[in-house]
Amino acid sequence: MEYRRLGRTDLNVSAICLGTMTWGQQNTEAEGHEQMDYALDQGVNFFDTAEMYSIPPKAETQGSTERIIGNWFKARGNRDKVILASKIVGRSASDWLRDDRGPTRVNRKQIVEAVDKSLRRLQTDHIDLYQIHFPERPMPWGSNPTRFSRAAFERPDDETPIAEQLDAFADIVRAGKIRHLGLSNESAWGAMSFIRDSEARGGPRVQSIQNAYSLLNRTFETALAEIALREDVGLLAYSPLAQGFLTGKYLDGARPEGTRTVLFNRAQRYQTAGSESAIRRYVGLAREAGLDPAQMALAFVTSRSFVTSNIIGATSMAQLKTDIASATVTLSADLEAKIDAIHQEVGNPCP
Repeated sequence: MEYRRLGRTDLNVSAICLGTMTWGQQNTEAEGHEQMDYALDQGVNFFDTAEMYSIPPKAETQGSTERIIGNWFKARGNRDKVILASKIVGRSASDWLRDDRGPTRVNRKQIVEAVDKSLRRLQTDHIDLYQIHFPERPMPWGSNPTRFSRAAFERPDDETPIAEQLDAFADIVRAGKIRHLGLSNESAWGAMSFIRDSEARGGPRVQSIQNAYSLLNRTFETALAEIALREDVGLLAYSPLAQGFLTGKYLDGARPEGTRTVLFNRAQRYQTAGSESAIRRYVGLAREAGLDPAQMALAFVTSRSFVTSNIIGATSMAQLKTDIASATVTLSADLEAKIDAIHQEVGNPCP
């Protein structure tokens, strides 16, 4: 397993990160523990979770994934072996995450409440990387939008300025509850604003940005990649398999039993016009090259110079083993050229 420096910190995280959002709905606690045992044994030292998980978000399952991880830490006594990332919910109308039953915001009161609750569920005294799951300000659907949406860039009266968010996080860092700060589902403007304000105020500097990145959406490359490289705010790529669509298992209308698409009807992000034909071409290219389509898609993401870690998620051990093994797959220059040629024709069909 390759390890990469997280931002400008002293932490070296595995190039593959274990995503956990299915634990508590699609996966049982025992299955989550089995996945963590295997991943750690394979050299994966970086786990990612969130206060909102498991997914899809529901009041009755909110926090279930953190509790599963916390119980694993307690049972195994190995908190020191894992670099742990979690997240606070951004702006939303959800009224079941906070004690006052109000909508979620990234303000001082809610940051303190969210961090303390996550620490209790995780049964730990600190979180290594604490991320803003999605911004305080309104944003387009999807972290890397493929087109402009005027309504998504409204400026509400109750928006918490980035400087105020950073001041609150600075106090949490000083208290030792979190070590480092990260962003998620963020834009180039947002990332640079956090960097600028943190440097101006001496607060915690963001160390990473967790956005969607896959063969079906490479828009991160057009602006955010330069920020990632020049400012040492590397990408933690989520949905590298486009919720499993890049495995080819959903082609021709197939809907395998037990998959997220069947259980939750939440796949619209990867069912846009042009997505199926693009998926078919990438899957065909992988098979032509003698590769598992999932491993080709994952290896492409992991090999990008601006990627710090590739967040994989699995609902079965077979999937998990395939995904982690992708870390040993190297794409030839010829294969990368063919991937780029397809991208030139199909673009970014999914947000």
